[in-house]
Amino acid sequence: MIATPKVAIALGGGGARGLAHIVVLEALDELGIRPVALSGTSIGAIVGAVYAADMAASEIHAHVQAILRDRSSVMANLLRARVGKFSDLWLQGGGNPVLLDARICLDLFWPDKVPDHFHELSMPLLVVATDFHDCCEVVFSSGALTPAVAGSMGIPGLFRPVEFAGRVLVDGGAVNPLPYDLLFDHADIVIAVDVTFGGRMRERRLPTPFGAMFGAAQIMQGAITAQKIKLRPPDILLRPPVDGFAVLDFLRAGQILRAAEAVKDELKRELALRIEAFQQA
Repeated sequence: MIATPKVAIALGGGGARGLAHIVVLEALDELGIRPVALSGTSIGAIVGAVYAADMAASEIHAHVQAILRDRSSVMANLLRARVGKFSDLWLQGGGNPVLLDARICLDLFWPDKVPDHFHELSMPLLVVATDFHDCCEVVFSSGALTPAVAGSMGIPGLFRPVEFAGRVLVDGGAVNPLPYDLLFDHADIVIAVDVTFGGRMRERRLPTPFGAMFGAAQIMQGAITAQKIKLRPPDILLRPPVDGFAVLDFLRAGQILRAAEAVKDELKRELALRIEAFQQA
């Protein structure tokens, strides 16, 4: 009998660029490879949870295209998820008038097929968030799914921190933007999909306040990832060519998905080599 290696995949944070994760998962589906485990941070946790809900990547692709096609409906949903008020600019110490509730966003945007709890998923899923008060990484793999993913995607300044499991959670990218290190004990081949950097300004001018906030976060996350890779790289590291897109470019979903198509052949070649090496070992 020919041994078949177990494959696991980590999906990193990066906002709208993380839609490229869907294309990578499509490549796995085309190869007939079902991961034995999946980890995700921020947008990676969102895509990972939908995929682990036993949806084919092509179904996720179609859902994203449909739900993000109409700008007016997207904006209407964001308004429904808004918890900040314009009066917050003058009250409560100068709050954010466009602050969003991450849980409401998930309920509005992701497919109905996604279950309420981790144990209802078709594969093990590890979701990374940051405990704001204890200043540490938190990994969720059981219990309620939505608040764990909501905490993982909680970009400060854009989403309200999530209170869950006795913790206050913010963006998992602050501690582990590409959580492939959680998968080495689960599989023979660990794939990591990095979409951290992108949306760089072509001219060296002062960024907007939002641009500076998101840009600084990406620099930090890139530095964390670079150090992790130096210590122990994943077996396969993929960087889809989506660096021309910004964190909030979700209305350019079609362009992002098309740009990421180029990564499919790379993954298939790399996997073929890794599988051959595993079988010969």
